[in-house]
Amino acid sequence: MRMREAWTPSKFVQARGGLAASADPACVDIRSRLMVNLLAAAYEKAILAHASGVLADLGCGRVPLYGVYATRVSQVICADWPQSLHRLAHVDCFIDLDAPLPFVSSRFDTVLATDVLEHLSDPRSFVREVSRVLRTGGKLILGAPFLYWLHEEPNDHHRLTSHQLRRLCAESGLEVVHLEAYGGPLAVLLDITGKVVPGSMAARVVQSLGGRLLASRIGERLDRRKREQFPLGYCLVARKT
Repeated sequence: MRMREAWTPSKFVQARGGLAASADPACVDIRSRLMVNLLAAAYEKAILAHASGVLADLGCGRVPLYGVYATRVSQVICADWPQSLHRLAHVDCFIDLDAPLPFVSSRFDTVLATDVLEHLSDPRSFVREVSRVLRTGGKLILGAPFLYWLHEEPNDHHRLTSHQLRRLCAESGLEVVHLEAYGGPLAVLLDITGKVVPGSMAARVVQSLGGRLLASRIGERLDRRKREQFPLGYCLVARKT
C-alpha cells in the first residue's frame, strides 16, 4: 500500500460502538449516512473474523477499511480503476477490474471487494479471477448493494440476489461460509426517504431519526422481518476449496 503513513479515515471511522459512517460530508453524503452505518457494521464483522495474510483490496478507492484490517494482515496490495471517482493516493497498481487480474495465481490469502461487483460488466469473470489469485483456503470478502439507488453512473450495472452470489462462488470453486443481508425493508424505506426529501436539512433529520429507529428494539424487529426478501445489500465471505 502506497503512502501508508499518510492514510487517514475517510468513509468509515471508529466510534464507541464500532466502525461507523464518517460525519464529514466530504467523505459521506448526508443522504447516505444511514446506509454507510449499516455497511460499516457488516464489513467490520466480516473482516475481523476472516481477513489474514496477504490481502488484495480491489476497487480500493481511498482504502476506507484499512483501519480495520491493517493489524490482521501481513501485506496489503491496493488496486483500482485509473478512472475511479475516488482519490487514489494509496493505490499500488491501476487495473481494469473487468479484465484478467494482473497477479500470479494463488498469491493472496484474502481478497476484499466491497461495493465493486455492481460496477463490473462481467461479475462472473471477476469472481473466477478472484478464485484464481486466492490460495487454497484463502477468502473473498465481498459486499454488494441490492435495493439501492443507481450510483457512480453510468458505471452501475448489476443488483445480484443472494442466490446469484452463491452461484457465482460455486462456479468458481469458492465455498460460501458467510452470507448476510444488511438492512431490511425498514432500512430500505428510510434510505429512499432520506435520498428523495428536498434539502440537506430534511435529509439530515431523516438520517438521524432513522438511525435511532433502526437501533431501537422495535425498529430492529421490524427491519429484520422479511430482510431476506427486501435487503438493502449483502456481505459475503467465501473460501477457496
